[in-house]
Amino acid sequence: MYPVTVDAFSSVPFGGNPAGVAVFEDKLPEEAEMRRIAAKMGYSETAFILPLGGNRFRIRYFTPVEEVPLCGHATVGSFAYMLKTGLVREGESYVAQTGAGDINVDIADGLVWLDMAEPKPLAFLNDTDSAALAAAYGISAADMGKLKPAISNSGLADIMLPLKSAEVLANLEPDMDAIAKLSKKLDVTGVHAFTIEKDALHCRNFAPLYGIDEEAATGTSTGALTYYLYKHGIINPNETKLFIQGESMGKPSRIYSRLSINGESVRIRVGGSGCVRE
Repeated sequence: MYPVTVDAFSSVPFGGNPAGVAVFEDKLPEEAEMRRIAAKMGYSETAFILPLGGNRFRIRYFTPVEEVPLCGHATVGSFAYMLKTGLVREGESYVAQTGAGDINVDIADGLVWLDMAEPKPLAFLNDTDSAALAAAYGISAADMGKLKPAISNSGLADIMLPLKSAEVLANLEPDMDAIAKLSKKLDVTGVHAFTIEKDALHCRNFAPLYGIDEEAATGTSTGALTYYLYKHGIINPNETKLFIQGESMGKPSRIYSRLSINGESVRIRVGGSGCVRE
């Protein structure tokens, strides 16, 4: 089966973040073939799905150049497609077996909710790396405001780049080569820039190391940012937050997150809708 296109974190075609989605009955294609297909699709990620029986699905994710262990928006797109085609049902729970481990997925009120991996402790950037990060975006340390950049990981590691205003966020001047170099040095997928506004958190995501200059919706980065904000006392447990991403690309995406605490365990869920292109 050749992949279809699903616009994740959007209810309309060509909004949100497109992902390729393909379901196979017996086995997944060879890795080289999945790489070829993902490159031909040209999206930031293409998901290849194999039903395992019961409520379990194996999913592998490929960018145009690399396989990645987990992709939030492609997972949302995958289950939105399977909901439309009857492979999954409203009100049910499922398990996605991914390179980052088993991910619990619920379908509720037309939204796909998925668990992020257990978050890892924040790793704050040192002064040298913070200065390199600011230079890569053409900003000053003052443009970051009071919060400090840190690596956060709830499935994939990203640098969280706090910014003091929507104006600074909109006017970033990313140097993709410098961002890729810093990402490789710090062993992260990319950089998730954000600012806190009254209506929502507004974000931009950059992963040039993996062939993605900018992405319109990034579920794993939203999960990582949720944990970052929780550790700073900005997000409270059991609170649903809205993140808007992709505005600079003309593809505004609406991503929701919820964080809950069970003893010493932190659970982060990311949710959104998906629109299957006809």
